[in-house]
Amino acid sequence: MNELDAGVAVPIETETVPVRRILGLNPGPMTGPGTNSYLIGEERLSLLDPGPADEVQLQNFLQAIGDAKLENILITHTHGDHSPGALALQEATGARLVGLKAPDVAGHDKTFAPDRLWNDLDTIDCGEYSVQLIATPGHVSNHICFLLLEEQLLFTGDHILQGTTSVILPPDGDMTAYLDALDRLLLIPLKALAPGHGSVMMEPHSEVEKLIAHRLKREQKVIVGLESLGAVSLDELVLTVYDDVAAQLIPWAKRTLLAHLLRLQQDERVQCNNKLWEMC
Repeated sequence: MNELDAGVAVPIETETVPVRRILGLNPGPMTGPGTNSYLIGEERLSLLDPGPADEVQLQNFLQAIGDAKLENILITHTHGDHSPGALALQEATGARLVGLKAPDVAGHDKTFAPDRLWNDLDTIDCGEYSVQLIATPGHVSNHICFLLLEEQLLFTGDHILQGTTSVILPPDGDMTAYLDALDRLLLIPLKALAPGHGSVMMEPHSEVEKLIAHRLKREQKVIVGLESLGAVSLDELVLTVYDDVAAQLIPWAKRTLLAHLLRLQQDERVQCNNKLWEMC
């Protein structure tokens, strides 16, 4: 998919339940080509992650919905590139809002107000298909993946991205919770992953295993860095641990590095004194 496809509903490969991907109008360094929205179903529709509030994209959604009924707006999490468009879309269609409310930290869309309290493993029956909520905290605490049961297709939001890795954002994001959620996905029968950014992935469990291995390899690099440098600040350590990352991404890498350090601190393997990190 390229930028020329932005706003256009493009079918993805499925067996029985139609799914169309609609690329957002928000390309950028952290969003790639833009946020992926997904329109699920034929007559009783669900739209996942409408992205930023954007009148042009709203009209694109309404054109794709056509004469069908939009019943659900599914939100993986409340970051600004995923959920703010839900409010206008609900006003235009009357669809219910499915997801978890924003945590009380900066950087979340506080306009998102789900219609009810939703829980892990809740299943939405739309007649022609069913969608199950899978709690996947880590990137942020209120992250949910949505499983299209008939297709064994998992919509992963920012939990799993194609071609890159998610930023883990303490204090709300948590590396241990993130890895535990990835482990959980290995136990679920899956045929494909539909990410919030990037292309559909057709080897889901292999992708999850590679992502776990990548995170643990990075964690080992944190340990080696601390053993080599001794007591060190976050600003210094990130340049060693993320020496393979472009300079403009270092501020985001520093957030994920902190998540690794907090995980290791919880395991009593590292400690922090006067903002300097070192091995225990």
